[in-house]
Amino acid sequence: MKLNRKLVVLALSCAYASVALAGAVKGSSDSVYKPTGKGWGELDLDVQTHAQKVATLRAQRTANLTNQGGPVMTAPKNVYYIWYGTWDSASQNVLTNLGNHIGGSPYFNINTTYTDKAGTHVQNVVNYAGTATDSGSLGTKLSDANIETIVANRINAGALPLDANGVYFVLTDKNTTATSGFCTQYCGWHTNATINGQNIKYAFIGNPETQCASSCGANTPSPNNTPGADAMASIISHELEEATTDPDGNAWYALSNGMENGDKCAWNFGATSTASNGAAYNQTFGTMRYLIQQNWTLLPSQACAQHYP
Repeated sequence: MKLNRKLVVLALSCAYASVALAGAVKGSSDSVYKPTGKGWGELDLDVQTHAQKVATLRAQRTANLTNQGGPVMTAPKNVYYIWYGTWDSASQNVLTNLGNHIGGSPYFNINTTYTDKAGTHVQNVVNYAGTATDSGSLGTKLSDANIETIVANRINAGALPLDANGVYFVLTDKNTTATSGFCTQYCGWHTNATINGQNIKYAFIGNPETQCASSCGANTPSPNNTPGADAMASIISHELEEATTDPDGNAWYALSNGMENGDKCAWNFGATSTASNGAAYNQTFGTMRYLIQQNWTLLPSQACAQHYP
């Protein structure tokens, strides 16, 4: 069933094939796809009904990313964290450091290869702009609607500002799951919704440490000896990149399969180094090391990369 909201997610590589085929509409070799709710492409049935548009898009159909004209977050982006449940300070420090230092890095600079429809490039500026807590107001089994409610509640309570240039991350603790498929079909996702009259971008990122360490990358040892948070750092990076270049699900994605930039390089880490504790890492933000998936660059040619240039 087609989802009304356009979620764009980091799907589990081990679950992709079986899930993508289950109940999917059969397409032909020249079908046009768009992003869906759970990490794979679906047929763009709206396009299929407009002969002129479908002919144009079929001509563009490629596994590379193309801009379909939707909005892109070219201005500085403000990141907000909502800590849901119970968190230890070491894990919070790992993710807070990421939020403070990913902007301006050679890694996030990959996103400057993307432009909006007018040709304005994405800026390599990410501000860690605020944080709020929710001790677990909606329980430990969250629906997609619950996650939107958590964001809206923190905004309405004045804990976080209403910010159309923001991306709000709901970061759940080790004991909380998302019932639409955390651990079995995705590790995180991003979407947008109208909250108090503004188009608000937000994301869900689950903590896989005790629920699905192998599926969502909670490695032991991990770069900062916080397996759950270290795994979440890569998922946060993935969703932030996608929220930047395809916030509403109608900008940069591949017409042949609906994948966005983060999807194209999911679980592809590139060259790594080894920390003193034996953990693999490939990025350093501030004073901390991380194992972060590569991102899809448009320049000099479309490919996965650890940095730009």
